[in-house]
Amino acid sequence: MANRERKNELKIYLSDDEQYIFEQKVKISGMRDKSTFLRRLILYGFVYDLDYSELREYNTTLGRINNNLNQIAKRMNATGNVYSADVKEVKELMKKVWDTQKTMLSKQPYLKL
Repeated sequence: MANRERKNELKIYLSDDEQYIFEQKVKISGMRDKSTFLRRLILYGFVYDLDYSELREYNTTLGRINNNLNQIAKRMNATGNVYSADVKEVKELMKKVWDTQKTMLSKQPYLKL
């Protein structure tokens, strides 16, 4: 204990409901313990959970667009023609990217700094 970096103990009292909420928030945060959670909250003013599932979908969509654009570029270079089906496909994929981007942005919390 003498070599502890943090020597000041904090003791708080919570109602049963507050204790339940606190434990749930710690669990959701993915932090290893309650002390880490509270320190982060004290130092940075907030603790939030990040959901990367939409970002993964967004990156997958971007990868598909990249592959399609490469295929279209190869066809254009080989034939010298641009096909309307290719243009339509690119437009549909770009719309999906924009829709995914708008969805991700709309779910972001508003932080007033």
